[in-house]
Amino acid sequence: MRESHIRRKTGETDITLTLNLDGTGKHDIQTGVGFFDHMLTGFARHGSFDLTVTCSGDTWVDDHHSVEDIGIALGDAVAQALGEKRGVRRYASLYLPMDEALILCAVDLSGRGGYYDALDIPAQKIGRFDTELVYEFMNAFAVHAGLTLHLRRVCGRNSHHIVEGAFKALGRALREAAAIDPEGRDEIPSTKGML
Repeated sequence: MRESHIRRKTGETDITLTLNLDGTGKHDIQTGVGFFDHMLTGFARHGSFDLTVTCSGDTWVDDHHSVEDIGIALGDAVAQALGEKRGVRRYASLYLPMDEALILCAVDLSGRGGYYDALDIPAQKIGRFDTELVYEFMNAFAVHAGLTLHLRRVCGRNSHHIVEGAFKALGRALREAAAIDPEGRDEIPSTKGML
């Protein structure tokens, strides 16, 4: 099983996170940020990842530190669980519809972390959640996971649908990219011999 356990404690957050890439979508997520819990639940369920997250953060300041630090911890967990990435498919992309919203997500387990987005979320807030934190989470996650991540809003008006579509698309694309390729089970999918 490709599993990882991360503990991240700073002056702003205290995070415990476990991840099983070969899970069934079981999740227990308690970040202190309700909308973000909803997004991580969609990520875990649609990625078929077993994910537990607990975070005690300084949400009396705002949600920024909790959301970004969970991105760091989840990225570290993915990198740890993938190890040297032997046998993975490496690449995946898909279009995910969420009602009127359509999201393109592409992932490369390149070892070079980078997040490139064009989500253009219309609202500044969804409930009390600052939508600019989607970028902060995705960027921290991609950099720490060592993967290239592209997210694009093809169409969509409802900010909730756009963001939820992005998290679900990320889960599904990551599941496919991290899947073991039966034809290359013992190979690292790179001409360099490493990722």
